[in-house]
Amino acid sequence: MPKPRPKKDEAESHHHLPAPEELDADEAASPEDAVESEEDLPASTRTTDHEPGGGRTTGQTVTYEIKHDLQKRVDLYLKDRLPDFSRAMLQKLVKSGAVVVNERPAKSSTTLRAGDVLRVTVPKLTPPESLPENIPLHIIHEDKDFIAINKQSGLIVHPARGHWSGTLINALLYHAQQTHSTLSTGSDPWRPGIIHRLDRDTTGLILIAKTDEAHWRIAGQFERRTIRKTYMAIVHGEFELDSDLIDAPLAVHPKIREKYAVRRDIGKPAQTVYTVKERFKGYTLLELAPKTGRTHQLRVHCAHIGHPIIGDTMYGGRQITAEDIVPKTQNAKHKTQNSPPAGAPLIERQALHAYRLQFVHPSKFTRMHLEAPMPPDMAHICELLRKHRPQQ
Repeated sequence: MPKPRPKKDEAESHHHLPAPEELDADEAASPEDAVESEEDLPASTRTTDHEPGGGRTTGQTVTYEIKHDLQKRVDLYLKDRLPDFSRAMLQKLVKSGAVVVNERPAKSSTTLRAGDVLRVTVPKLTPPESLPENIPLHIIHEDKDFIAINKQSGLIVHPARGHWSGTLINALLYHAQQTHSTLSTGSDPWRPGIIHRLDRDTTGLILIAKTDEAHWRIAGQFERRTIRKTYMAIVHGEFELDSDLIDAPLAVHPKIREKYAVRRDIGKPAQTVYTVKERFKGYTLLELAPKTGRTHQLRVHCAHIGHPIIGDTMYGGRQITAEDIVPKTQNAKHKTQNSPPAGAPLIERQALHAYRLQFVHPSKFTRMHLEAPMPPDMAHICELLRKHRPQQ
């Protein structure tokens, strides 16, 4: 089980950090950088969020060197660095003497300054072993080195709190068992094969390493940002420009920790290039190419420019129904056997799909160009929008 790893902005860990495992063009080249969604964070830089009682407890120590005069309390600093531990738990660790600043026991109110060395001994839980499960996989490409999968909506990539089964890991273990193949170890034995991740409700391409050599070769491309990853999204509103760069720094939302926001004061640089692929009445189909990789970057950037992604209720997107697209006079005429009931959402997630990956094959060293077809829910929305596009 890997050690919790700190973010690397004003702090540096004394522990060796493996190369980030899931970084690509829309992701980031350093361990603190996340990607499109929380589950899309680099596997090598996040600890698994475990349930109490989910496994046995052991101890581990992490050391941080404070590079800037933060004027920040120890407990608040550790909450940012160790997001899997609650503030109450961290305060208990401080009281127990498990947190030391400059070789002296710290208090929760101890203020960190430039040059301080912070060491914390924290518990970690070993999750129960993942078991193979017969979960269907849409395989786009497979060879002796890696598998490229078109992940379906609702599939979590790896086991975590409340989801110890029914994940992509469980499906991959079953596939490897049936095909007599292997999965890479990577930096985390509990997440075999996982190089990068996609959010539970984001569909599309995800690469899985079958050997350790393939794992570090592909991970290196993510780290160097030589892998190009492109998303498709259906957003609210109509664009004037055909293409543009969204350049807006991102950080955790000041009031809602589960969300992210554009923050000019403390945000990390974040850039996304959008290209209009198709215009409809009231909606637009976009191609999104992130140049950096921050948590929820595409979703926040789209919302920031006034065009939230359809179905992304966290960031201002609305769920839409057929009635939002089809004129009332034509509703009955266009009903089919598979049409959803009146008023039912056409999509119950954010309309976001990772559809293209371009990278170098880890052993053949040839250029790979993989695409995953648009999922049925997004394709159906586009079909309705095309049918009912106003005549010019």
